[in-house]
Amino acid sequence: MTDVISLARDLVALDSRSSLSNIGVADRIEAELAGFEVERLDFIDPAGVAKRALVAHRGPMRPGAAFSAHMDTVPGTGWTTDPWTPDVAAGSLIGLGACDMKGPLAASLVAAKAAPEGLPVTLLYTFDEETTKAGARLIATDSALVRKVVPKGIVVVEPSGMQCVRGHRVHVQFTATATGIQAHSSTGKGLNGNLALVRFLHAILPVHDRLRTDPTWQDEAYDPPFSDFNITIDNHGTAVNVTVARATARIKFRYSRKVDPMPIVTAVRAAAEEAGIALEEAWEGAPPELAPDHPLVAAAVASTGLPAKTAPYGTDASELQAIAPCIVLGPGDVGQAHKPGEGIPLAELEAAPAQLLALAERVAAL
Repeated sequence: MTDVISLARDLVALDSRSSLSNIGVADRIEAELAGFEVERLDFIDPAGVAKRALVAHRGPMRPGAAFSAHMDTVPGTGWTTDPWTPDVAAGSLIGLGACDMKGPLAASLVAAKAAPEGLPVTLLYTFDEETTKAGARLIATDSALVRKVVPKGIVVVEPSGMQCVRGHRVHVQFTATATGIQAHSSTGKGLNGNLALVRFLHAILPVHDRLRTDPTWQDEAYDPPFSDFNITIDNHGTAVNVTVARATARIKFRYSRKVDPMPIVTAVRAAAEEAGIALEEAWEGAPPELAPDHPLVAAAVASTGLPAKTAPYGTDASELQAIAPCIVLGPGDVGQAHKPGEGIPLAELEAAPAQLLALAERVAAL
């Protein structure tokens, strides 16, 4: 078993869903960092859970390429096998996070360890990418090692089929909460919070529809050209014979640099006010997007032989761009992410360290 496959298997076997501590994964990674200068950035999330970001550097203390990856995963929803028992089947490594993104993380670490003595390489390993981007934000604001090195460019090794992603969308996440009065539903003495929530949802339905039909709210450089406006609804376990005391809708609205988010945000705010429900907003950083002829993009295209593209999803680049220009480039298919049976092809994973190292050499020469 190659080093990258062995390390990826070890990481997949460690449960690091975003709701849990990632310290075990951070410790396993740090065990591989002999010869690196290592900085630990510890954090307690709002739920009181301990998290840790890692920054590491090897080689001369001068700017070069940085590789970034996150240690957390989404929940194991829908899995019919143990998500944390890595398996090899049909030429792929299977397990929660194998593709997004413990396999790519392993590839970046193996690449950095193989760097020749004179090549500077920095590693930026984050937590909570799948939720709040707090780990990337912590590195961008608090890392003394990053300030000392100042990378020339950051390669976020999210799965992209080793094709350069030069830009992606970011999100505004809305949490809309309607309050009712809990009672036995037969008595007529309760107030169902869903009634106000339904009025709110009805008012924002035209926003969803317009995003999919109005070219002025779209960006043809992306596939799909329309922005995501995904809605989930939660009655917090209320039984069907109980009036709902709390009804919550969460909306993830993604937008690219070309799209002005404020008309959408203004419409959501107005609908919440009209329905009399509470609205919270969580904004990511600005959409990261480099021009097709940016030196970092050009280096990636020259290294891979593949054209640059954009992506509809988001990554830690939304926060890490405060440090240096960012691209996304890593092994695996993002279509495998966030679903049961997630996997990454062994051949692609094994080839990735050498490809990432070749890119690091080009970036250092910029």
